[in-house]
Amino acid sequence: MGFAENLKSIRKERHISQEEVAEIMGVSRQAVSKWEQGSVYPEMEKLLLLAKELNLSLDYLMLGEKSSNENNKTISNNIIVPTGKITIKSYDGKAIVNCYKVLASPVMYKAKNDEPKYWLIGVNNGAFWGEKSILLGWYADEEKIKKEIDEIAEAINNGVQAYELKYAVKVKNKMLRVKIDEE
Repeated sequence: MGFAENLKSIRKERHISQEEVAEIMGVSRQAVSKWEQGSVYPEMEKLLLLAKELNLSLDYLMLGEKSSNENNKTISNNIIVPTGKITIKSYDGKAIVNCYKVLASPVMYKAKNDEPKYWLIGVNNGAFWGEKSILLGWYADEEKIKKEIDEIAEAINNGVQAYELKYAVKVKNKMLRVKIDEE
């Protein structure tokens, strides 16, 4: 696919109107429409801004190609699975998230023996202005969360559309702390 098809597809996928794109880019809605029709292209500065605002590489925006460093990213203590989409139900069953990435991170407090040590965060595109994240699951140890991440990554790479958490522990809230529920 070329730029016109990519822009239209990405915009619709993220539920962004042409008006919203135009507002961000400082152009008219008609200009965005012409970009999507392929009759004109934006200036280079606009292309760079558009790629940045959509959180995409310029290669992907223009050619539909993911650069090799986008396919597998690792950032400090967080693990990010390959770019893609998958639907995951949260540990408590109260949310279903269409994730384009998941993050694994140690909890922000010193966990006691009866508390989970890691949490898995699902990130979706929520809005044009940024990402929305939601807690997907709690994990007793690093081995379990890494195993979950590996299986989610494999599911995304295989084109699986939905994934159910397998290694998350059941938890209960107790005195402002999250405890592993042994019941």
